[in-house]
Amino acid sequence: MTAIEASQSSPQLVRIVSNSEAKPLKVFILAGQSNMEGHGVVSMNGKRDYNGGKGNLVWSMKHSQSAEKLKRLKDEQGEWVVRDDVQISFKVDDKVRKGGLTVGYTGYGGSSHIGPELGFGFVMGDYLDEPVLLIKTAWGGKSLFVDFRPPSSGGEVGPYYTRMVEEVRAALAELGDQKYEIAGFVWQQGWNDMCEKPAIAEYAQNLVNLVKDLRKEFDSPNLPVVVGELGNGGPVTSGDMFEFRKAQEQGTRQIKNALFIKTTDFARPAELSPNTTHGHHWFGNAESYFLIGEALGEGMKQLLKESAPNR
Repeated sequence: MTAIEASQSSPQLVRIVSNSEAKPLKVFILAGQSNMEGHGVVSMNGKRDYNGGKGNLVWSMKHSQSAEKLKRLKDEQGEWVVRDDVQISFKVDDKVRKGGLTVGYTGYGGSSHIGPELGFGFVMGDYLDEPVLLIKTAWGGKSLFVDFRPPSSGGEVGPYYTRMVEEVRAALAELGDQKYEIAGFVWQQGWNDMCEKPAIAEYAQNLVNLVKDLRKEFDSPNLPVVVGELGNGGPVTSGDMFEFRKAQEQGTRQIKNALFIKTTDFARPAELSPNTTHGHHWFGNAESYFLIGEALGEGMKQLLKESAPNR
């Protein structure tokens, strides 16, 4: 991994060239709704107050519980690190953003926000000898009950299930003759389902069906899967959020070679976060988003180790 300066404009495609060139590319599909899109504030450079900068990434690198580990996100010149061993592809509207992993691969454009991809990609890049590609597909406000509804759940197939598959296939087609392996699936989603009791009731089975259908779609019957808990706001002991989290975990436990990743410990208070009224987006807290991604990465690493114990 090398550190190079991140462009302030949309990152461009960089073909992975390293001593790992001959090794098959490890591809991870990252999917979900707005919390996979990413709302962790990096720095608004004075354009908006955003609670005086509290909880954004620049602030968190100095003042958060994770300050020490976050420091590696900048190089010695104070520029955002861009990984040359981890590439990312993320379609936003009609434009596909591609390049080395760094801050900014969200729906906002530029480098103003992060999502779970950053922490996840750093874990995978550090662990794997092979080059890595993250294919991110995410849209805000979408449920598994309707929008991502998989074929095996019956009824109308969700349009965003179809778009997810199409976008992954398009990104893979861009690789040309480069060898690759689809190495894992990461699912961070659930707010819209949590808001509807019928969706909560079906969620566990819909999650099982989603993974089953994607494994069939990509001819990977044992594809490793990590599911991120809807941990917004921290621990709860009752209500729809409590019931939904149970459904998430129950569904994941029914899936072979899958792990449910707890995230409630990563919740930070609104008063120490950029967007004090946006609890559905972790209050925009960058530390939260990085830690979620890191935990998803550690879970994926565990599954990969179990399938290749001599790594």
